[in-house]
Amino acid sequence: MFSSLPRDGLLLFSTRIVRLFAYGFLSVILVLYLSEVGIGDTQIGLLLTLTMIGDAAISLWITTSADRMGRKKMLIVGAGLMLLAGLVFVMTGNVALLTIAAIIGVISPSGSEVGPFLSIEQAALSQIVPNEKRTQIFAWYNLVGAFATALGALIGGALAQGLQAFGYTALESYRLILVGYAASGVILALMFSQLSQAIEAQKINSTKQPSHQTQFGLHHSRSIVFRLSALFALDAFGGGLVMQSLIAYWLHLRFGLEPAVLGAIFFGANILAGLSVLAAAWLAERIGLINTMVWTHIPSNILLILFPLMPSASLAILLLLARYSISQMDVPTRQSYTMAVVAPDERSAAAGVTSIARSVGSSVAPSITGVFLSLSFFPAPFVLAGVLKIVYDLLLYKNFRALKPPEEES
Repeated sequence: MFSSLPRDGLLLFSTRIVRLFAYGFLSVILVLYLSEVGIGDTQIGLLLTLTMIGDAAISLWITTSADRMGRKKMLIVGAGLMLLAGLVFVMTGNVALLTIAAIIGVISPSGSEVGPFLSIEQAALSQIVPNEKRTQIFAWYNLVGAFATALGALIGGALAQGLQAFGYTALESYRLILVGYAASGVILALMFSQLSQAIEAQKINSTKQPSHQTQFGLHHSRSIVFRLSALFALDAFGGGLVMQSLIAYWLHLRFGLEPAVLGAIFFGANILAGLSVLAAAWLAERIGLINTMVWTHIPSNILLILFPLMPSASLAILLLLARYSISQMDVPTRQSYTMAVVAPDERSAAAGVTSIARSVGSSVAPSITGVFLSLSFFPAPFVLAGVLKIVYDLLLYKNFRALKPPEEES
């Protein structure tokens, strides 16, 4: 698969690895660093919330402008924002300056993908690989990112602990990791600068679109993208009710599992989820993208509903692992489908708008789960999440099964 990728594709895979490694590298120590410089828990929570809001806003602006202003240029801008955030975090402990840097810059508190990169890279990859290989490419793209994040987190934590063992203070060790994060922004900018004109958006015709027909960088595919975004927001809201950290907390409350055990469970679960994306590409070639998204997602959501009803920890863990083994198969297929059904010069914008919709959907859900848990309605978040996600699956199938990507039209 990698041997068939053009040079630009290999570069985009490489930037994905560097970026996700940097996110994982920083995620382990970010909150520890903020606490070490004297920022209180409430301020840390607010800063992280503003970080996510800022990343979403910056991403929306960059991704909806990329097809018009240049994808390569906007990727370099994103790398510059990573560098800016890293440098400010290294140089000051002032909460106001850190907050501004977190809002304007690109920082990932969770180690997962943030910023404009994912949307633009998806659009570029869709343009330089054949339609029939797009889903397979996206599967590997997601897999290498997952392993890069895990490796970055492992090395970041070990490096901080090792530096402290050699006499560095905790604050000094954290700042060196932040220097590494800032350096990754420079490396990414250099790598993005090597991309060719082949990744840039190709206009579908020479007629300039009237300004009133363009919203968020969308024109011909605006209706499709908005409908997909609404459905993706519903799915993300359901997922936000049962975020990984909340599942871990529920297992601790329900069965008294300790953090070390929880860490081992979710390490295994995420490995299964990462490997499952390869199976998704294989399955999509045989039954289609929409069918793969829907008919793997519904069983995983049935398992989600059953999960809190298990009478023992071993059965609950077994169901959880079974769910993770199929729950992420819709990710590369969803990304591939979105790129396939929009116009070539709208791909960055489409990926950006749908990504923001998912972010908004997931951001409001955890507070509802907190209410359920505080009232001891322990199964409620899982049942509600499973039902909402099944509704999403059925609506997606009803509304989009007839809209096929080019590789399936024959």
